[in-house]
Amino acid sequence: MSRNKLFRSRDEKMLGGVCGGLAVYLDLDVTLIRVLWVLATLLGGSGLIAYLVLWIIIPRQPTAGVPPRA
Repeated sequence: MSRNKLFRSRDEKMLGGVCGGLAVYLDLDVTLIRVLWVLATLLGGSGLIAYLVLWIIIPRQPTAGVPPRA
């Protein structure tokens, strides 16, 4: 049973690719993730901090043809 790995997206990105990567990982629409992220930022303020932390922690999606490091 293989599970997808979480990467920051190279294709679906506006800033760091965090929402695009989460959308691919969770198999959801990227727009839904972005709307939820904006709501979390506006309503609680923790969305911005969480985004920055995930931007640092989640590795960038490897380029095509280059296998990901284990």
